[in-house]
Amino acid sequence: MKLRIAIAMLAIYLIWGSTYLAIRFAVETIPPFLMAGTRFLFPGLLLVIWRRLAGDPAPSRRQWLSAAVIGLLLLLGGNGLVSWAEQRVDSGVAALLVGTVPIWMVLTDALFSSKRRPGWQAILGLLTGFSGIVVLVGPRSLFNGQSSYDLLGISAVLLASFLWALGSVYSRKADMPSSPLLGTGMEMLAGSAGLYVVSLMSGEWRTFDPGAVSLRSGLGLLYLIVVGSLGGFVAYTWLLRNAPISLVATYAYVNPLVAILLGNWLAQEPLTAQVLIAAAIIIGSVVLINTPKKKMAEI
Repeated sequence: MKLRIAIAMLAIYLIWGSTYLAIRFAVETIPPFLMAGTRFLFPGLLLVIWRRLAGDPAPSRRQWLSAAVIGLLLLLGGNGLVSWAEQRVDSGVAALLVGTVPIWMVLTDALFSSKRRPGWQAILGLLTGFSGIVVLVGPRSLFNGQSSYDLLGISAVLLASFLWALGSVYSRKADMPSSPLLGTGMEMLAGSAGLYVVSLMSGEWRTFDPGAVSLRSGLGLLYLIVVGSLGGFVAYTWLLRNAPISLVATYAYVNPLVAILLGNWLAQEPLTAQVLIAAAIIIGSVVLINTPKKKMAEI
């Protein structure tokens, strides 16, 4: 069992960390919302058909509504905005900013639940995390608008992280099927539908030329469908049922580092002292926020 857990953890470390670079390659010649919609359509169909044939009960109308809310927040708001932003910011920077999701979850919990007020350690983590964002963007950009990175792209990733956190908090109490795989397939289908609608409304379908898709973009999308959406999630779902939550949560620390290193290695993204310092601060803030949860899970 320990070997299986180690292999599954290694899988989500590498798979989810590498998806940011795959997104960057995919959106080079495929419109971002169209790409993201396609990424989730096929895995969503596969999961729903598989689980229904395996005997899972048919979802109720209320469960489909819950899946739609979660899918739109996580996949349209979260992944869709990240895909769009990666046209403007490096994949490693995007991954680092998405690593702030635990920070947004603490704030969302505090806003929508009177029973979940952050303790001193979480508050310290929040302040540390936001200081890491300031270091990454660059203090000068806050005063004169000059930054090493595209501020619109940075803002889009931060909004995506907040929407992902909001969807994650909502999913805790949402009426969903007892089968996690069926529920995820439903969320993927709902998110895919929302992504296609945004793609259509933004004019992506009118300007998209399938013949102009590069081999690298096509392989990036295929990797996201097969490895990122299916392989990574299967490993994650299995770990949730067979490994301590405190161990599974460490993917939030490792994924940004994997993404930064892969982006530098395979896409020549700059690996500057500014990025490394910001990474250390932001990841440290997530450790501070998650440490109390780890202790509770081990009791």
